[in-house]
Amino acid sequence: MILSKKLIFVLFLSISLFLVPASAIRGFVDKPRNIKIDGHLNYVESPEYRNSEECPILDSNLLICDPSLIHVAMTLDVKYFRGSVAAVHSVLKHSSCPENVYFHFVASKNKDFQELRQMVKSIFPSLSYKVYSFNEFRVKKLISSSIRQALDNPLNYARTYLAEIIQPCIERVIYLDSDVVLVDDIQKLWSISLTGSRIIGAPEYCQANFRTYFTNNFWSDPKLSNVFQGKKPCYFNTGVMVMDLGKWRKGDYTVKIEKWMKIQKEKRIYELGSLPPFMLVFGGEIEGIDHRWNQHGLGGDNLVNSCRTLHPGPVSLLHWSGKGKPWVRLDKGNPCPVDLLWMPYDLYRLSSIDSFDDQERRAMI
Repeated sequence: MILSKKLIFVLFLSISLFLVPASAIRGFVDKPRNIKIDGHLNYVESPEYRNSEECPILDSNLLICDPSLIHVAMTLDVKYFRGSVAAVHSVLKHSSCPENVYFHFVASKNKDFQELRQMVKSIFPSLSYKVYSFNEFRVKKLISSSIRQALDNPLNYARTYLAEIIQPCIERVIYLDSDVVLVDDIQKLWSISLTGSRIIGAPEYCQANFRTYFTNNFWSDPKLSNVFQGKKPCYFNTGVMVMDLGKWRKGDYTVKIEKWMKIQKEKRIYELGSLPPFMLVFGGEIEGIDHRWNQHGLGGDNLVNSCRTLHPGPVSLLHWSGKGKPWVRLDKGNPCPVDLLWMPYDLYRLSSIDSFDDQERRAMI
């Protein structure tokens, strides 16, 4: 599907205007500043988003530990950085209190670490955030090869270590993958209760065949499969989770996940990367969240002309899980229809829109 610039712009503008919440105050510079990093990556500086009058006033003495903050955790790497930027932009754009959202970015300690940190600062100059270095060596020895090489990246396992990485005063966080955008106020997701002993809140998909996520080696060994005895486990996607870090630390759940990863190295009990250990530890004990908060699988176009459509019902979060990423398909000039919903949040300056004047470009974002 090849789209003309005019059609893309019209769709882009109409979707953008439709999704902007009235409660968020949005500020534009007269001419968005183009940010050039390392001579080849160009981004437009994000608009400045301000709190509405109803937002809680932050205590400058408490800083990151202020209870009025909403904490969001994400990973940063070069390959998915453009997606991460769009995700952050979407959160700010739809938040009723954008200045009260604090981002925790986890990045591998390598040659790109300082550059990624500088890029975030340049694109989001007023953002509240911290970039943490992730010790890949701890998890590398535990990773088994999976059916997709991309799933073997140690950074995919960073979510397992958030309770250790993030300051102890922070007891709740929303984890988001880099290939999502929000079209709703993140405050609604933050306010979801994790009842009883629940550690994680996420949309569950009980119609999926749970048995297919583990090998015959697992199901034929009662010592392993009995982990689900007395439970009704359902598939859940770890790309969007509300996590109680306080309960996680008390229960030492990082060690529990690592235990299953060690068993996997010995007996090959699953084929996917970081997801099955989460299901082994939390399956049947998830706080079910409305499906509107993870419209997943939008990147699952592994075959030609097999673009995914939105699931029935309301939408608060779009998730391009799967091989197909919207920025890749857009750059190739062959996007899926759902990719046009991602475009309003893209701050990367494409050569294909360089001919647009400043007024059109401001309207896009």
